[in-house]
Order: sequence, then structure tokens, then C-alpha cells
Amino acid sequence: MSIEVKVPVLPESVSDATIATWHKKAGDSVRRDENLLDLETDKVVLEVPSPVDGVLKELKFQAGDTVTSQQVIAIIEEGAVAAEPAKAAAPAAAKAQAPAKSEPSKAAAPAPAAKAGASELPPGAAAHAARNDVNPADVAGTGRAGRVTKEDVVNHIKVGGGARPEQRVPMTRIRLRIAERMMLSKNSIAMLTSFNEVNLSKVMAMRKELGEGFEKSHGIKLGFMSFFAKAAANSLQKYPAVNASVDGTDVIYHGYADISIAVSTEKGLVTPVLRNVENMSFADIEGSIAGYAKAAREGGLKLEDLQGGTFTITNGGTFGSLMSTPIVNPPQSAILGMHAIKERPIADNGQVVVAPMMYIALSYDHRVIDGKDAVLFLVDIKNQLENPHRMLLGL
Repeated sequence: MSIEVKVPVLPESVSDATIATWHKKAGDSVRRDENLLDLETDKVVLEVPSPVDGVLKELKFQAGDTVTSQQVIAIIEEGAVAAEPAKAAAPAAAKAQAPAKSEPSKAAAPAPAAKAGASELPPGAAAHAARNDVNPADVAGTGRAGRVTKEDVVNHIKVGGGARPEQRVPMTRIRLRIAERMMLSKNSIAMLTSFNEVNLSKVMAMRKELGEGFEKSHGIKLGFMSFFAKAAANSLQKYPAVNASVDGTDVIYHGYADISIAVSTEKGLVTPVLRNVENMSFADIEGSIAGYAKAAREGGLKLEDLQGGTFTITNGGTFGSLMSTPIVNPPQSAILGMHAIKERPIADNGQVVVAPMMYIALSYDHRVIDGKDAVLFLVDIKNQLENPHRMLLGL
């Protein structure tokens, strides 16, 4: 029985998807729930499992093709078994068919066929080979009938076949979406950035004192992000403009803190959302972040994990960034940037001491947020982190 494999139902905000990779080819055996292919949307990569056991009879689309929700992309013959490759004839049979006495052939072995297309390169490939002093005969052709394409020349140079390596690859759907969102932010938002610095001595002391007990009790380490997320959620309640979003000519003030946490993946930056952080415990925050990070690395994030969000936190410090101006993600109005912790001498009660310091940045939409609110918001976060017990009291 033939079974159709269809594109999963996509959310309203996602109109189509691109086939990133086929993990099976026509004629392969497949098992129920085995991943057949990866679909890349603007936000996440989705796995499409086999609905039944059988043989993948037909692929309707190839890698790189664009497909839409519920479109048939493959046919599986349920219960079928893949045919085994034909076995080579036994040597004895070959000997039986040979003449009893045969003189060794004295004809010269035919010369190997010349590389197809090596002397007939397309203009682009020929020009690129000439510019980079590449002998077409040294390039493996992947075009029709073995013709050498420009991409073949580029890849040959990339792996060391030439002196000026370069590679042209198409952007992934996620990277294209990131570029689109960042240009939208640049062109539609009156964005400013305010900076401050935070002494994290007390946060680090709390982690050192309570970290082991926290991990034993909750099964997860006590990180820095939970402190920042909780401080941000508290401050968003005090300064609602920072938690607002723009919808046309209206401003929507959110009475909840749905905080997007920026997570870096091989395919680009994604921002899964922690819902109602104002009601979450430190353990809830750390557990959710760890779960999202694992799902992001393994390609298991769902579209609903990335939708919404009223405020964003990004941590460039994990890569060593000392200071940056993060970009607001519309329709949100603000984003908090964390950075690397560096020990620096500071003045403390008239004494010079060395303390673990972090620069923090708040980029915000000046159409919605006045400079006063932005600065006070950032100062409030600083005060909470320098006195973490304030967070426990909701101050």
C-alpha cells in the first residue's frame, strides 16, 4: 500500500519551508518514526519522520526545493522490503565460459578516457580557472556528463588547489530571516543604546555559597542568566514602556514578562521564549534555558518555542565580548546585552578593590521608551544584581 509523506502543518506565520537534507534516498528501507528529511523554515529546522515501515518509493522534491504545508513530498510502499543488490557471478562460472586454451591478448590496453568536459569549460568556469591558475584537468567535474562547472573550480581552490580560495554558498532560511529582521530593525526603529557596569561580587559569592546545594536540590547548575532574567522581569514590572511593543500606530503594554533568550546555533541565532518569568523561580529559569539550549543544538526547537516574547536578553560575554550595542528585535522595544566578566580595580567606599565587573547595555526604541526610563531601568537591574537579595524580596 502506497503511503504519502506530507509536509507538517506550518504555523500561520510560516508560509513555506525548504528541504535542507534528505537522509534517505529512493529505494531505501525505512522504519516508522525514522527521520526521512530535515525541513528548514525561517525559524527552526523540522524533522519529518516516516509514518510507516516500508520502502521509500519516490521523492517528489529534492534538497533545496521549497515546499508548503501539507504538500506531498514522498511516497512510501508500506511493508515492502528493499531489493538487495545483484550478486556478482561466481568465478567458476566465468572460467567455464572461457576457451580451454587461450593465448594472452597482445592488444594494448585502451587509454583511459579523457575527463569529460575538461577542455570545454563553461565561460564562467574557464575564466575563474584562468584567474587562479587552475588546470581544468585537475578538477573533478560534477556537471552533466562530468563537465567542470564554476562551482567545481571554486571548491577545488577551497581545498587547496589554488592560491586564492573562496566559496559561494546560499544563505540558509534561518540566516535570511535573521538578515531580514535586523534590516527591519535598522530601518524602522529609532534605536539608542545606554550602558552601565555591574559589580558581580555578591552574585558570584552567592553562586559559590549556594551553588552546590542548588544543584543537588534541583539537578541543575546555578548560572548567571537566571539572575539577569529575574532582575529584568522585576524591572519590566516597574518600567512597562520597556516591556511594550509597537503595532502600527498603537503601543501595546504587556502585563507579563515573556523574555527571549538568545541562543547561538550552527545555523544562526535563535531566541526561545521564557514565559511569565515574573512568576518563575531561579530553578525554573535555569531548567528552561538548559532545555532550550539542548533542543537548539539538536535541532529540536519547536516553532511555538520561538514565537512571542516581549523583551530579549543576549549574552555576548560567552564569546568574550567586552561591550556591544545589541539590536532590538521588532516588535519588541528593548534588548539587554550581557558581556564578559573582567576583574578590574574600582573604588569601593573610598578603597581601591579588584572586583568582577561586567558592562551591560540596553538598546531601545526611542519612539516608545524615553531616555529617562531606559536609564532608570538599567540602573534598577544594576542595583538588583549588586544586591541579589533584593530579587528574592521583589525589590
